[in-house]
Amino acid sequence: MDIAVQKSRILIFLGILIVSQANAAELKKCSSAPLMVTSKKVGNVSYFAEDCLKNWQSQSIKMDFSYNRDIPEWAFKRAATHYLKKNISGFDAKSPLNHINELYRPIKNGDLYSLYYQHENQKLELKLNQKLLGSLNNPNANQYFKIWFGSEPFNAKLKQQLLN
Repeated sequence: MDIAVQKSRILIFLGILIVSQANAAELKKCSSAPLMVTSKKVGNVSYFAEDCLKNWQSQSIKMDFSYNRDIPEWAFKRAATHYLKKNISGFDAKSPLNHINELYRPIKNGDLYSLYYQHENQKLELKLNQKLLGSLNNPNANQYFKIWFGSEPFNAKLKQQLLN
């Protein structure tokens, strides 16, 4: 009888795993583009989405930033704050999105930052070289991508290359 109960528990556990895997968003690589700062190429950006033809705001998405030069953390923090202020009305120092800004670290040639937004649970994660630096659970977490996809993006050409 005890073995039957254990088998039932294992089957239930496996069922839960299978369902949770099926519900996890499977992202497709939609596009890649060079990451330019002024006229210097500092790396490459790749954009991933559940459906490349669907609006980025209504689905799970990810951006990978691979760098070919060293960049200090203050540069990420300053640029992110600047473009969030330009693209989100009412953005200020108390905004929950600042939590992600505070996670940035200096990067070296070869480093990879990943920003992953999970639409189903409204969660934004920041990883450096596949290591989770932190996350934000917030109904507006995906608005962080307005740095690149907003009406006044970091680089209009980059926005066009990634979304078209």
